[in-house]
Amino acid sequence: MIKRVDHVSIAVSNLDEGLKTYENLLGIKASHVETVADQGIKAAMIVVGDVEIELIEPISPDSGVAKFLEKKGEGVHHICFEVDDVDQELESLAAKGVDLIDKQGRKGLAGKIGFLHPRSTNGVLIELAQKL
Repeated sequence: MIKRVDHVSIAVSNLDEGLKTYENLLGIKASHVETVADQGIKAAMIVVGDVEIELIEPISPDSGVAKFLEKKGEGVHHICFEVDDVDQELESLAAKGVDLIDKQGRKGLAGKIGFLHPRSTNGVLIELAQKL
């Protein structure tokens, strides 16, 4: 069951420049910056109320985010929803015929995560996250 919007992720070519833009726009500095090597990204979280904006920069030219930037340019990459149990949600959605990128949850910046394929969600990449 979806509890809330956890974060909106924005792909950027340069994280430092992206942070300057959003800090100037919102007047808020990043609360957390982390490299997630297995996803090939460096990410920064900006807290806005009870939702976060996540800026992501590829650190590997063959990462999914690098491919996204090549194809679509900078912009909204995905929306993340918080759930109680990622594995249960992925199983339930698969049973409904939803195409999944992740068949089981895995470790991510937002906790235990799993992605739904955009072809099942009107072109939007959706992430589910379970706080650990």
